Amino acid sequence: MSERSSAGDPARTLELLWGAPGRAPTRGPKQRSSVEAVVTAAIEIADTEGLEALTMRAVAKNLGLTPMATYTYVPGKAELLDLMLDSVYRQMPRAELGEMPWRERVATIAEENRAMLTRHPWVAYVPTTRPPLGPGLAGKYDHELSAFDGLGLDDVTMDAALTYVLGFVTSVARIAIDTARAATESGLSDHEWWQRTAPVLERVFDPSRYPLAARVGAAAGEAHDSAYNADHAWDFGMPRLLDGLAALIERD
Repeated sequence: MSERSSAGDPARTLELLWGAPGRAPTRGPKQRSSVEAVVTAAIEIADTEGLEALTMRAVAKNLGLTPMATYTYVPGKAELLDLMLDSVYRQMPRAELGEMPWRERVATIAEENRAMLTRHPWVAYVPTTRPPLGPGLAGKYDHELSAFDGLGLDDVTMDAALTYVLGFVTSVARIAIDTARAATESGLSDHEWWQRTAPVLERVFDPSRYPLAARVGAAAGEAHDSAYNADHAWDFGMPRLLDGLAALIERD
């Protein structure tokens, strides 16, 4: 996937993200839509059809506009993607973390992000090493850092701890998304796929050459009825993640 955040015109993107007066036309007929409407339409397309279906033409059709008219609101797909991400971040529910124990706070922000990626699967595949620096991201970051506030961590370590948590969430979310996508595209559930594959695998695979892979793979496959199970990965990984953070937070 070639899309990434912050690939457009930085100045224009920041103007749009923060609602600064941009280069909107001051003359001519009254505008029929808005930046917010364009972003909402784009998110709907990405949610239902994936980012590969997102084009300025598709957004225009959704809004009943001409493609050229759409460019009067957002200059291009790169800038639009940043606006979409920031809008998704802005709309995330944010629990009140103040009175929770730190483990519950961290688990809560993890669950919030997992729910967001379930609702907007495309977000899990957009590289954000240059993030969209809008109010949605700022609010999300501020909220999530509060899960680590007051625990004796320095600022750089707080940021690293949050990055660690979000990396785990994204990894598990991708397992669930990829599993669902494979079933949709192939027309086969994981169980059906393994049933078709097993007879051939038994002929070509020699378990004596790979004894650990054969034994452990068979046990895991029987337990999950698939090669990977996102819910199991989450249930196994979250306590381990919290225990790892505890070694840092509670070491004194």
